[in-house]
Amino acid sequence: MIGRIALLSTLCAALPLAVPAAVVGVEIQNRTPVGPDAMGRPQHELITGRYRGELDPDDPANRIITDLALAPRNARGRVEYSATFALTLPRDPRATSGVLFYDVPNRGNAAMVFDPAGHMHLASGWQGDLPALSGVQYASVPVARQPDGAPVTGPVLARFQDVAAGTRSLPIVAGIGVALPRPLPLTLETAQARLLRRFSHEDPGRLVPSTDWSFGDCSALAFPGRPDGHFLCLKDGFDPASAYTLTYLAKDPPVLGIGFAAVRDLVAFLRHSPGTAEAPNPVAGRVRNTIATGVSQSGNFLRAFIHLGFNADEAGRSVFDAVNAHIAARLLALNLRFAVPGGAAGPYEPGSEGVLWWGTHVDRARGRGPASLLDRCSASGTCPKVIETFGSAEFWGLRMSPDLVGIDARADIPLPANVRRYYFPGTTHGGGAGGFALDQAVLPPTYGCTLPGNPNPEGPAMRALIAALVEWVVNGTEPPPSRYPRLASGELIEPAQLAARFPKLAGLSPAGKLNELPLHDFGVRLRAADLSGVIDVLPPRITGQARLLVPRVDTDGNENVTGVPSVQQRVPLGTYLGWNVQGSGFDRGRGCGFQGAFIPFAATRAEREAAGDPRLSLEERYGSHQGFVERVRQAAEAMVAEGFLLAEDAHALVEEARASAVLAGRQE
Repeated sequence: MIGRIALLSTLCAALPLAVPAAVVGVEIQNRTPVGPDAMGRPQHELITGRYRGELDPDDPANRIITDLALAPRNARGRVEYSATFALTLPRDPRATSGVLFYDVPNRGNAAMVFDPAGHMHLASGWQGDLPALSGVQYASVPVARQPDGAPVTGPVLARFQDVAAGTRSLPIVAGIGVALPRPLPLTLETAQARLLRRFSHEDPGRLVPSTDWSFGDCSALAFPGRPDGHFLCLKDGFDPASAYTLTYLAKDPPVLGIGFAAVRDLVAFLRHSPGTAEAPNPVAGRVRNTIATGVSQSGNFLRAFIHLGFNADEAGRSVFDAVNAHIAARLLALNLRFAVPGGAAGPYEPGSEGVLWWGTHVDRARGRGPASLLDRCSASGTCPKVIETFGSAEFWGLRMSPDLVGIDARADIPLPANVRRYYFPGTTHGGGAGGFALDQAVLPPTYGCTLPGNPNPEGPAMRALIAALVEWVVNGTEPPPSRYPRLASGELIEPAQLAARFPKLAGLSPAGKLNELPLHDFGVRLRAADLSGVIDVLPPRITGQARLLVPRVDTDGNENVTGVPSVQQRVPLGTYLGWNVQGSGFDRGRGCGFQGAFIPFAATRAEREAAGDPRLSLEERYGSHQGFVERVRQAAEAMVAEGFLLAEDAHALVEEARASAVLAGRQE
């Protein structure tokens, strides 16, 4: 028996290991020492480079990737891609905590963290429609082609509005941020495309004659300009007061869904592989736990990543132990033919068509059965711990309420045990800079909005929650119970109800500021629940409207719902709003993107009465500067006790309040 075991061991050692195709090459381009310690030695290291990967289109872990089967294959029958990466870590391996954070880049942007706690931080390219610019994390993915070499085609849409007067031609792009132009049209014949001009949101629009525009660059030549499928030229120039919608048949879609697999495989490689000469692993043996963080677009990436099953690697192991999806309300529109991952809940953009909820919910409004974002990871046993965080602007600008109560808003959707949800009342998208400033000149800037920017912060609470997430993963210490508004408690209400109870402030009203959610039909080849596949109908058919709700407010107009209010929200200097008012352009008078607003309280009762302001003044609320500081101290201590504020941040907030000009000169 011993001889047979020895023989079997020898035979097994001689056989090649069956390793899933994933990362096959790593090029470390730079190693930069960062940050001196007390002895003047670098404490951290920044490693940057590129990596190459291969995907088997027939592997069940990859089949969900749209058009992967139409991508070119190498001699091994695999589809190749590459991407950039950046990694920070302590130079001394003994100082490494064992926790690897994957910080999902937002439109290629990644602020690298040199973590004093010894955590490693990784960012990498996943978005295949970004230009190869210095400082941008991007991916290079193949183009889909038919088996006979013919082009793969499909409809593409691009919108143009608020164009400067005198402009005659523009690049055809979509989404926000820096991105490559949209794929080329199959033909430059404008009769085969469609350009619609609208004079207002209520205007159904009218077609621009095909003879009055071209696929061309008119920046240096008269109409029709230099033929170029990446540009739109208007014979008489763009009207700044109009909005234009271009649709055309495009060719050669990049296989952008590879971005999900690229992140999956890089993290799995760093976590599990010892590395090779061709693919060295700079953190081999150091990674015990992995946590992903994503903000806004990047948070949508994580929601879709989990929903589509990518938290299981090709060997069936968990990729991330935990994730934090922050200020993210939708699925990322990445796994689509001719996808626009840089979209931001604008007209005709997909993103809310799929499953939006962590708990199991029957989507009767759209005729679907029970589903959850966790269905695939539950089946594979790879579900991460989840902390979801968001604020007021996500309700107003990003259509958050279906995530909590469904498209029909009939009932609260219960959360699974592995999910925590925390709501930050009265915050703008991502939170403000904090502080206790009264001078509007130092408030956060707003871009095109009429109201002052909202300083109400999310950062201090987020630092405490990320620390709690690490504890949950590493030591099993559960974070505080979820805190967010619920329909059953009357904390989520109709926008019309909120408008009726909003304080009368110089005619200001939240009416018309909500970004409504039309129910879109993009055609039968879109797997809507997964937001994957092929869109055939652009613009989409509108089949109805979701019932959107918003958080309840008090007589000041401040949200008074269950959540994690900041110290500023608990000791307010004014009304903190998750919406603002667009000051000009095609959207004038409507909601101003995802920007919140701040309406300061009057300093004294006499001032507020003279202004007709029904809200109590600072003097009536706090009495004196010392009274205000004491209220801040009490609020900060309460947040520390609740687990939503670190002690050092609480101390800093009290000192900020003490140094502020709030009721300065008014003593006890």
